[in-house]
Amino acid sequence: MYKLLVVLYVTCFGLYLLFSRQPDFFDGERTPAIIHFAKDSTGKEKPFAVFSLGKTEQRVDASYLFRSYQEGEKVQVIYETSQPQYAAVYSWWGYGITWGELVGSVVLLLVAFQAAVQITKHPDPQAIIDQEEKLPKRRKYSN
Repeated sequence: MYKLLVVLYVTCFGLYLLFSRQPDFFDGERTPAIIHFAKDSTGKEKPFAVFSLGKTEQRVDASYLFRSYQEGEKVQVIYETSQPQYAAVYSWWGYGITWGELVGSVVLLLVAFQAAVQITKHPDPQAIIDQEEKLPKRRKYSN
């Protein structure tokens, strides 16, 4: 039962990650970008991925939890051609998996695991008797 729960969790979480990315993983365009540090609206200096599309230059916030960059570092960005201003740095941490999704999915896995344990831990005695009556008695080694 536990193996089935883990396989189901990994399958569902993997499919969720694959099909829920914005910009879209399958339709998105990838292009190189360079990291430049600049002040944001609050006056705090943050890394931005700067890339050009034709004659326009796009700037995307590249800061993310547990991710650090150096000035001038080259990265890949992914964007949708209809909305390049909503681009994202193409990396496994921050685009592929976000910390909120990871924590939420682990909590969901633990809740599902606890529910499975509680359901099967103390079955109703009448259910056990009914189940035993339905199963035919078999010998350990049949001829």
